[in-house]
Amino acid sequence: MTTSSRDTPVSNLAAAPSAELPTGVAELPVVARIVVEVRSDGTRTLARGAMEDAASQTRVAIEASGGTPLELALALAKSIMAAPWLPRAPLSSLGRLLKKR
Repeated sequence: MTTSSRDTPVSNLAAAPSAELPTGVAELPVVARIVVEVRSDGTRTLARGAMEDAASQTRVAIEASGGTPLELALALAKSIMAAPWLPRAPLSSLGRLLKKR
């Protein structure tokens, strides 16, 4: 019977941790929370939830529905963008911001 490489023990698969890699990353502060529940019966999908701005303690409900995942995502994005603490910039400004990245 021949010995395959699968049967031989391999002890050097995991490299020793490097001193250059950080061992832990400090947690960033929470600035906002979004909780969304998605329900579907196969023909339509509904997303409901809430958003909270941690700085102002403002809370709003969000709701979206759609027949396809894309419709749901667009409706949810519109609901999120309607939050009272978000700046009311036109969508063209948002497009310019995304192109800068």
